[in-house]
Amino acid sequence: MIGSGGREHAIGWKLSQNNRIDRVFHAPGNGGTTNNVQIPVDNLDELAKFASENDCFTVVGPEVPLAMGIVDFFNEKNLQIFGPTRKAAQLEASKIWAKQFLKRNNIPTAAFEIFDDPAKAKEYISQVGYNVVIKADGLAAGKGVIVCDSMDEAEKSIDMMLVDKKFGDAGSRIIIEERIDGIEASYIALSDGKIAIPMATSQDHKRVFDNDKGPNTGGMGAYSPTPIIDEDISQKIKEKIIDKTISALRDEGITFQGFLYAGIMLKDGEPYVLEYNARMGDPECQPILMRMESDLFEYLVGSVSGTLDTMSPISWKNKSAVCIILASKGYPESYSKGDEIFGLEQVFDDGFVFHAGTKKQDAKIVTNGGRVLGVTGLGDTLESAINHAYSISEKISWKNKYLRTDIGKKGLSYL
Repeated sequence: MIGSGGREHAIGWKLSQNNRIDRVFHAPGNGGTTNNVQIPVDNLDELAKFASENDCFTVVGPEVPLAMGIVDFFNEKNLQIFGPTRKAAQLEASKIWAKQFLKRNNIPTAAFEIFDDPAKAKEYISQVGYNVVIKADGLAAGKGVIVCDSMDEAEKSIDMMLVDKKFGDAGSRIIIEERIDGIEASYIALSDGKIAIPMATSQDHKRVFDNDKGPNTGGMGAYSPTPIIDEDISQKIKEKIIDKTISALRDEGITFQGFLYAGIMLKDGEPYVLEYNARMGDPECQPILMRMESDLFEYLVGSVSGTLDTMSPISWKNKSAVCIILASKGYPESYSKGDEIFGLEQVFDDGFVFHAGTKKQDAKIVTNGGRVLGVTGLGDTLESAINHAYSISEKISWKNKYLRTDIGKKGLSYL
């Protein structure tokens, strides 16, 4: 299992439930994962060597190794690996490539323009108004998207990316996109390049503060399923977006095998693609896998071998799951590391604490990142799952702990 976040802990946890699997290694893993192997996610040579020597089926969690072409690299060495190739991962690695792909294949998305010159970008927003979203082209750890609420914010965002180079090469070109005001949700499907099987629906909470205030983060919490995507809308997303994407990629000579994540904006009952990810979402992964009854490993093998069409739909627990991110104060900007975490020795019924930014130090677990833990709870209803996840969260503490207090409330208000 390549990666060190909450998503990777959750996938490893779910895979370990398969009795055909002897051991789950995590590279590099975190303070809560098992059999950690100290190989960075971008050291493809060492990862392939380890996988070969230990007869591993490899699962790629994060976007960086996918964008580097780890799947192509493993395939050349006849090593089994789950995830999309470098070409397929362009859907996430380059927002410009993805938007142009959407446009030429008539897949619904917001209108956009591309810029590398700050003066021209500012001239454009002076014509269209500040009601825009500004995006860095490349990978920016979930922080390269700014939803602008004023002309001043739009101009500062352009300068931050194109002049100050806050995101380095990832922000050397930007997209300025029409802002669609609607309801946002996540739709994730598993594809073998021919068909796509939907995962459970979910909704992420991207902004750092309650009521969706403050800067975007990698995600402050998520819940599954979401009432925002009913059966009718789910069918529309599958047909107009997911299936069309898989077949359009195939027509362009690209076989997409892996998790295809579509960030969806719903307006007047119609879905629009905000962005693609070429891997499972984080933190959506945690509540989705808490609800998954089917064996995850069998489906990952089906994706790699191109046999998903022979498999039955994935079965889900008829429950809700909520994941609350416990973060370090100051995230997504600067924050302290090395604070000891208390309360992790407890076992919670219908709940699990997935580690993200943690590490083992002597006999202690300490903070080692912005998003530290993903506290995930199940409940018969969304409300009971929310209450359960928050009650677990209260039992875990460290000096600089921060969390949003309204995760899942959008779903409750929608219900």
